[in-house]
Amino acid sequence: MLFYSNSKRSVRVKTPNFSFKVLKTCKQSGARLGLLHTPHGDIHTPVYMPVGTVATVKAMTPREMDEIGTEIMLSNTYHLHLRPGEDLIKEAGGIHKFMSWNKPVLTDSGGFQVFSLAGIRKIKEEGVTFQSHLDGSRRFISPEVCMDIQHKIGSDIMMAFDVCTAYPCDHATAEDAMHRTHRWAKRCQQHHTDDTQALFGIVQGAFFKDLRIESAKTLRDMDFFGYGIGGLSVGEPKPIMYDMLEGIMPHMAADKPRYLMGVGSPDCLIEGTLRGVDMFDCVLATRIARNGTCFTTDGRLVIKNAKFAHDFRPIDDECDCYACKNFSRAYIRHLFKAGEITGARLTSIHNLRFLIRLMEGVRQAITEDRLLDFQKQFYSRYDMSRNF
Repeated sequence: MLFYSNSKRSVRVKTPNFSFKVLKTCKQSGARLGLLHTPHGDIHTPVYMPVGTVATVKAMTPREMDEIGTEIMLSNTYHLHLRPGEDLIKEAGGIHKFMSWNKPVLTDSGGFQVFSLAGIRKIKEEGVTFQSHLDGSRRFISPEVCMDIQHKIGSDIMMAFDVCTAYPCDHATAEDAMHRTHRWAKRCQQHHTDDTQALFGIVQGAFFKDLRIESAKTLRDMDFFGYGIGGLSVGEPKPIMYDMLEGIMPHMAADKPRYLMGVGSPDCLIEGTLRGVDMFDCVLATRIARNGTCFTTDGRLVIKNAKFAHDFRPIDDECDCYACKNFSRAYIRHLFKAGEITGARLTSIHNLRFLIRLMEGVRQAITEDRLLDFQKQFYSRYDMSRNF
């Protein structure tokens, strides 16, 4: 097994096929307009990334993902490692060819999933031993193994293997996890030698501002291509998450992309952007869509409710998605009540397009130095009592 050695200096591999440039900072806030260049295309930031955990966004085809304006998709290292396995994906020519998606892909390290397996995983300095949730087989992932898996998957952006903590957690536990995250980040950096893939470090520190700031500074000095902000949106009240963001942003590299992991409700996308976040991901949009819950300009809408049985308006009058341009609330409700899979497909198309369109509006507002006005207009319509 491999261990981190202090004698081996951590140096970021050069990535000539990648670049990130902050094009503009909103005069009303700390929001940034950016352009992230990758071998599979450009990403306009701030951006929402739909989640295709096992190399597919549930209920969606790659063509549909392209049609709704998706610029980058996320997949998960843990799940792909267990099924179908990274060797098969490599044999297929990498994840882009495997899933027929020619735009950028980011792979999460799987750290969150592994550390969610409380009771069936054992953590040591060399890595984590755990049982597969699929067949109970024993598996081992270390920082080096995590890098090897992501190298074979062939994603554009890779995430370092980190240690996630629950909410709440005490300071000592959070500090220990943070320091191990830093040690593992160095090992990931030392093992990553492929200049066709960019590597992000992940800021940890739970809900302690002193630890968050220390983590941001430590990882900044390690010079990753970009930085994830992990361990938030795990059950804490949103004001705590926003407070953590405000605390660490002054200590993060201004010229690197910042990725708030696992966050994707409409209000959080706006609030995160206002605080300087460039990238977001979350399964919320498609998860709730499959249960008949939709994002709208006015807040949450549960399409299965009886009051929509004779409602022939679209899900959202202001939405330009395929579902809203062609079908009524009454029809989509009928599909759900009849158990037809088309209903879940239409609500998934809508929810994803809603978030992508929201971020298009956010980027335009940054361009015009009016993001605070955009925020005010959003909340004037969006019913937070029906939020997520």
